[in-house]
Amino acid sequence: METINLQLWEKHFPSMVQVAEAGLNSLMASAKLVELPTGQQIFYPGAVCEQYLLVLEGSVKAQIISESGREMLLYRVQSGQSCVLTTSCLLSGDHYPAEGVTESKVLAFSVSAHAFYRCMEQSAFFREFVFKNFSARLSGVIALLEDVTFTAIDTRLAKALLAEERAVITLTHQELATQLGSAREVVSRHLKRFEVYGWVALQRGNITLLNIDGLHQLATKY
Repeated sequence: METINLQLWEKHFPSMVQVAEAGLNSLMASAKLVELPTGQQIFYPGAVCEQYLLVLEGSVKAQIISESGREMLLYRVQSGQSCVLTTSCLLSGDHYPAEGVTESKVLAFSVSAHAFYRCMEQSAFFREFVFKNFSARLSGVIALLEDVTFTAIDTRLAKALLAEERAVITLTHQELATQLGSAREVVSRHLKRFEVYGWVALQRGNITLLNIDGLHQLATKY
Protein backbone atom coordinates (compact mmCIF):
# COMPACT_ATOMS: atom_id res chain seq x y z
CA MET A 1 0.00 0.00 0.00
CA GLU A 2 1.32 3.44 -0.93
CA THR A 3 2.41 5.64 1.98
CA ILE A 4 -0.02 8.44 1.12
CA ASN A 5 -2.94 5.99 0.95
CA LEU A 6 -2.00 4.48 4.30
CA GLN A 7 -1.88 7.94 5.85
CA LEU A 8 -5.36 8.68 4.51
CA TRP A 9 -6.72 5.40 5.88
CA GLU A 10 -5.16 6.19 9.27
CA LYS A 11 -6.65 9.70 9.28
CA HIS A 12 -10.19 8.98 8.13
CA PHE A 13 -10.73 5.28 8.92
CA PRO A 14 -8.24 4.59 11.74
CA SER A 15 -10.14 1.57 13.10
CA MET A 16 -9.66 -0.28 9.80
CA VAL A 17 -5.89 0.17 9.96
CA GLN A 18 -5.79 -1.10 13.53
CA VAL A 19 -7.54 -4.38 12.68
CA ALA A 20 -5.11 -7.08 11.57
CA GLU A 21 -7.33 -8.99 9.13
CA ALA A 22 -6.05 -10.26 5.81
CA GLY A 23 -9.32 -9.57 3.99
CA LEU A 24 -9.50 -5.99 5.22
CA ASN A 25 -5.83 -5.38 4.38
CA SER A 26 -6.50 -6.67 0.86
CA LEU A 27 -9.47 -4.31 0.45
CA MET A 28 -7.46 -1.29 1.58
CA ALA A 29 -4.57 -2.20 -0.72
CA SER A 30 -6.89 -2.54 -3.74
CA ALA A 31 -8.79 0.71 -3.12
CA LYS A 32 -8.22 3.49 -5.64
CA LEU A 33 -7.88 7.09 -4.56
CA VAL A 34 -10.23 9.27 -6.66
CA GLU A 35 -10.81 13.03 -6.89
CA LEU A 36 -14.24 14.24 -8.04
CA PRO A 37 -15.09 17.84 -8.97
CA THR A 38 -18.02 19.80 -7.57
CA GLY A 39 -21.32 18.99 -9.25
CA GLN A 40 -20.30 15.59 -10.64
CA GLN A 41 -23.02 12.95 -10.81
CA ILE A 42 -21.73 9.78 -9.14
CA PHE A 43 -24.81 7.62 -9.69
CA TYR A 44 -28.30 8.04 -11.11
CA PRO A 45 -31.63 6.17 -11.10
CA GLY A 46 -31.32 2.88 -12.94
CA ALA A 47 -27.51 2.78 -12.84
CA VAL A 48 -25.67 -0.41 -11.90
CA CYS A 49 -23.60 -0.21 -8.71
CA GLU A 50 -20.01 -1.22 -9.43
CA GLN A 51 -18.02 0.69 -6.79
CA TYR A 52 -18.16 1.18 -3.02
CA LEU A 53 -17.08 4.71 -2.09
CA LEU A 54 -15.57 5.72 1.23
CA VAL A 55 -15.48 9.52 1.44
CA LEU A 56 -12.33 11.14 2.82
CA GLU A 57 -13.01 14.83 2.14
CA GLY A 58 -15.94 16.80 0.77
CA SER A 59 -19.65 16.01 0.58
CA VAL A 60 -21.94 13.95 -1.65
CA LYS A 61 -25.70 14.46 -1.57
CA ALA A 62 -28.12 11.64 -2.33
CA GLN A 63 -31.46 12.86 -3.63
CA ILE A 64 -34.58 11.76 -5.45
CA ILE A 65 -36.13 13.77 -8.28
CA SER A 66 -39.80 13.62 -9.19
CA GLU A 67 -41.14 13.57 -12.75
CA SER A 68 -41.94 17.27 -12.36
CA GLY A 69 -38.28 17.96 -11.52
CA ARG A 70 -38.76 18.57 -7.78
CA GLU A 71 -35.76 17.44 -5.73
CA MET A 72 -35.67 15.96 -2.24
CA LEU A 73 -32.46 15.54 -0.28
CA LEU A 74 -32.22 12.11 1.38
CA TYR A 75 -28.85 12.48 3.14
CA ARG A 76 -25.26 13.61 2.75
CA VAL A 77 -22.15 11.43 2.71
CA GLN A 78 -19.17 13.17 4.31
CA SER A 79 -15.69 12.39 5.65
CA GLY A 80 -15.46 8.92 7.20
CA GLN A 81 -18.81 7.79 5.80
CA SER A 82 -20.20 5.53 3.10
CA CYS A 83 -23.41 5.68 1.05
CA VAL A 84 -26.42 3.65 2.22
CA LEU A 85 -27.87 3.43 -1.29
CA THR A 86 -24.59 2.05 -2.63
CA THR A 87 -24.49 -0.50 0.19
CA SER A 88 -28.11 -1.47 -0.46
CA CYS A 89 -27.55 -1.90 -4.19
CA LEU A 90 -24.39 -3.95 -3.69
CA LEU A 91 -26.09 -6.26 -1.19
CA SER A 92 -29.33 -6.67 -3.16
CA GLY A 93 -28.05 -6.50 -6.73
CA ASP A 94 -30.64 -3.82 -7.50
CA HIS A 95 -30.00 -0.69 -9.54
CA TYR A 96 -29.76 2.75 -7.96
CA PRO A 97 -33.19 4.30 -7.17
CA ALA A 98 -31.84 7.85 -6.70
CA GLU A 99 -29.11 10.29 -7.70
CA GLY A 100 -25.78 11.08 -6.04
CA VAL A 101 -24.00 14.38 -6.77
CA THR A 102 -20.88 15.94 -5.26
CA GLU A 103 -21.57 19.18 -3.39
CA SER A 104 -17.90 20.11 -3.27
CA LYS A 105 -14.60 18.66 -4.43
CA VAL A 106 -14.53 15.11 -3.10
CA LEU A 107 -11.59 12.87 -2.25
CA ALA A 108 -12.56 9.24 -1.74
CA PHE A 109 -11.41 5.65 -1.82
CA SER A 110 -13.16 3.62 -4.51
CA VAL A 111 -13.48 -0.12 -3.85
CA SER A 112 -14.58 -2.50 -6.62
CA ALA A 113 -17.73 -4.54 -6.10
CA HIS A 114 -15.59 -7.70 -6.24
CA ALA A 115 -13.29 -6.46 -3.46
CA PHE A 116 -16.34 -5.40 -1.42
CA TYR A 117 -17.98 -8.85 -1.65
CA ARG A 118 -14.70 -10.64 -0.89
CA CYS A 119 -14.06 -8.50 2.19
CA MET A 120 -17.63 -9.00 3.40
CA GLU A 121 -16.97 -12.75 3.30
CA GLN A 122 -13.54 -12.61 4.96
CA SER A 123 -13.71 -9.79 7.51
CA ALA A 124 -16.04 -9.75 10.50
CA PHE A 125 -14.89 -6.20 11.26
CA PHE A 126 -15.79 -4.96 7.78
CA ARG A 127 -19.23 -6.62 7.92
CA GLU A 128 -19.90 -4.83 11.20
CA PHE A 129 -18.67 -1.52 9.75
CA VAL A 130 -20.90 -1.86 6.68
CA PHE A 131 -24.05 -2.83 8.56
CA LYS A 132 -23.60 -0.22 11.31
CA ASN A 133 -23.28 2.52 8.69
CA PHE A 134 -26.20 1.08 6.76
CA SER A 135 -28.44 0.97 9.85
CA ALA A 136 -27.57 4.50 10.94
CA ARG A 137 -28.25 5.92 7.48
CA LEU A 138 -31.48 3.96 7.05
CA SER A 139 -32.77 5.24 10.39
CA GLY A 140 -32.01 8.78 9.25
CA VAL A 141 -33.88 8.34 5.97
CA ILE A 142 -36.92 6.86 7.77
CA ALA A 143 -36.91 9.80 10.23
CA LEU A 144 -36.79 12.20 7.27
CA LEU A 145 -39.75 10.52 5.56
CA GLU A 146 -41.73 10.61 8.80
CA ASP A 147 -40.94 14.31 9.13
CA VAL A 148 -41.98 15.04 5.55
CA THR A 149 -45.20 13.06 5.96
CA PHE A 150 -46.37 14.15 9.39
CA THR A 151 -44.77 17.52 10.24
CA ALA A 152 -46.03 20.87 8.91
CA ILE A 153 -43.71 22.59 6.43
CA ASP A 154 -43.38 25.78 8.52
CA THR A 155 -42.23 23.76 11.53
CA ARG A 156 -39.72 21.85 9.42
CA LEU A 157 -38.47 25.08 7.85
CA ALA A 158 -37.91 26.64 11.29
CA LYS A 159 -35.98 23.51 12.36
CA ALA A 160 -33.84 23.65 9.21
CA LEU A 161 -32.95 27.30 9.79
CA LEU A 162 -32.03 26.70 13.44
CA ALA A 163 -30.00 23.60 12.51
CA GLU A 164 -27.57 25.80 10.57
CA GLU A 165 -26.42 27.22 13.94
CA ARG A 166 -25.43 30.63 12.59
CA ALA A 167 -27.08 34.03 12.31
CA VAL A 168 -26.59 34.48 8.57
CA ILE A 169 -27.47 31.46 6.44
CA THR A 170 -26.14 31.30 2.90
CA LEU A 171 -28.77 29.02 1.39
CA THR A 172 -31.09 29.79 -1.50
CA HIS A 173 -34.82 29.12 -1.29
CA GLN A 174 -34.34 26.27 -3.79
CA GLU A 175 -31.63 24.66 -1.66
CA LEU A 176 -33.90 24.79 1.38
CA ALA A 177 -36.76 23.36 -0.67
CA THR A 178 -34.57 20.46 -1.80
CA GLN A 179 -33.48 19.82 1.76
CA LEU A 180 -37.10 19.80 2.96
CA GLY A 181 -38.56 17.89 0.02
CA SER A 182 -40.85 20.79 -0.83
CA ALA A 183 -41.32 23.27 -3.67
CA ARG A 184 -39.35 26.51 -3.86
CA GLU A 185 -42.55 28.55 -4.05
CA VAL A 186 -43.81 26.99 -0.80
CA VAL A 187 -40.55 27.68 1.03
CA SER A 188 -40.44 31.26 -0.29
CA ARG A 189 -43.98 31.88 0.88
CA HIS A 190 -43.25 30.70 4.42
CA LEU A 191 -39.96 32.61 4.58
CA LYS A 192 -41.81 35.76 3.57
CA ARG A 193 -44.26 35.11 6.40
CA PHE A 194 -41.32 34.64 8.80
CA GLU A 195 -40.00 38.00 7.61
CA VAL A 196 -43.35 39.69 8.30
CA TYR A 197 -43.24 38.23 11.82
CA GLY A 198 -39.79 39.76 12.29
CA TRP A 199 -38.10 36.37 12.66
CA VAL A 200 -35.81 36.65 9.61
CA ALA A 201 -34.50 39.19 7.12
CA LEU A 202 -34.34 38.03 3.49
CA GLN A 203 -31.66 39.02 1.01
CA ARG A 204 -30.57 37.42 -2.24
CA GLY A 205 -28.76 34.21 -1.28
CA ASN A 206 -28.85 35.06 2.45
CA ILE A 207 -31.28 34.58 5.31
CA THR A 208 -30.52 36.45 8.54
CA LEU A 209 -32.10 35.09 11.72
CA LEU A 210 -33.51 37.92 13.85
CA ASN A 211 -35.72 36.16 16.39
CA ILE A 212 -34.34 32.79 17.48
CA ASP A 213 -36.99 32.40 20.20
CA GLY A 214 -39.82 32.79 17.73
CA LEU A 215 -38.34 30.21 15.38
CA HIS A 216 -37.65 27.85 18.28
CA GLN A 217 -41.24 28.04 19.48
CA LEU A 218 -42.47 27.09 16.03
CA ALA A 219 -39.83 24.35 15.63
CA THR A 220 -40.97 22.71 18.91
CA LYS A 221 -44.67 23.28 18.31
CA TYR A 222 -45.44 19.60 17.81
